Amino acid sequence: MDTVKKIIADLVGFDTISDKSNLEIQDYIEAYLAVHGVSVTRIYNDDGDKANLYASIGPNVAGGVILSGHTDVVPVAGQDWTTDPFKVVEKGDRLYGRGTADMKSFLAIALSLVPEMLAADMKRPIHLAFSYDEEVGCLGAPAMIDEMLTTLPPVQAVIVGEPTNLEIANAHKGVRRYTFHIRGQEAHSSQPHRGVSAIEYASKLMSEIYKIRDTLAAKPFTGTTFEPPYSTLNIGKINGGTAHNIIAKDCSFTVDYRYIPQDDSAAVFEKIDLIVSKLSADMMQIYPEAGIQAEIAEIPAFKAEEDGNAEELCRQLSGKNSTLNVSYGTEAGQFQERGYSTIVCGPGSIDQAHKPDEYIEIEQVKKGVQFIKSLIKRQAS
Repeated sequence: MDTVKKIIADLVGFDTISDKSNLEIQDYIEAYLAVHGVSVTRIYNDDGDKANLYASIGPNVAGGVILSGHTDVVPVAGQDWTTDPFKVVEKGDRLYGRGTADMKSFLAIALSLVPEMLAADMKRPIHLAFSYDEEVGCLGAPAMIDEMLTTLPPVQAVIVGEPTNLEIANAHKGVRRYTFHIRGQEAHSSQPHRGVSAIEYASKLMSEIYKIRDTLAAKPFTGTTFEPPYSTLNIGKINGGTAHNIIAKDCSFTVDYRYIPQDDSAAVFEKIDLIVSKLSADMMQIYPEAGIQAEIAEIPAFKAEEDGNAEELCRQLSGKNSTLNVSYGTEAGQFQERGYSTIVCGPGSIDQAHKPDEYIEIEQVKKGVQFIKSLIKRQAS
């Protein structure tokens, strides 16, 4: 346990909030693997300040298992931490620090067991795949997955080690994030007929979105473990206007749409598009340069696979037969849509993620170590 605790502390010590480079943590991981004779491949972003990294331990043959995780973490600004978020503090049976649960402990467990992987003389490989910018829309992983498809032999399963308390999660909601930019026309507040209020039309759009939200909530799905058992819409951030006496020229707001895989998400996309088109047309009737633009980012839903290799593998490794659905998004859907059999299973609880004084139970780390040791034994058999 001392080794894995040290690596957790080392990884947490890198401030990898998503608006910063992750190259230092990837340098650390690459140097650690190099000591053990394992080479890595990097896939950089367009600016060259962030990178995915993947590596293979074992023979270059089919039947490998990918252990997938992300290196970035969410911000700590505005949170009331009682410890330094980028220094692991052990209190009682917990390790505190940003990323301990989500999800640097999983990365540390995998890295700590590389020597054991090598010593086991595995018949089939274990691949490590560590991405950037998961927390801001799973932006980094697709390029890495696409390259792995062309460079690795056929893979049996992908285990995305997001915190599930090592329960087997075989589905999660999809996520579509809208950022709406509403452009109006400024005028003095005493002359509203001479302007187009961006805030007014933003409020009209928000009102329609809330109607869709309420319709979705009124039709929950039965036979699902999603909580809540329906697709959701949330307006999480808004900004607009200049002064109390100026008709607002600009307004923007964000919408988070999380949809159950079997829901008709395309119908919701279409409904929102139609509302935006109508409101934009109304604005342009008053001022031709007015209107609404949308930026869209999407994390695909992760669907339960029928007789999936990854789920069966995790059942064997964990000894558990039950599965669950989770409402948070992961990179699992991106692996799955590219043909990989995928599952989400990792140590720690999502209930502790993204909060001040984030922590992981040491017992969860121990169980995570045993889980990967079981995988090593299987790959060596």
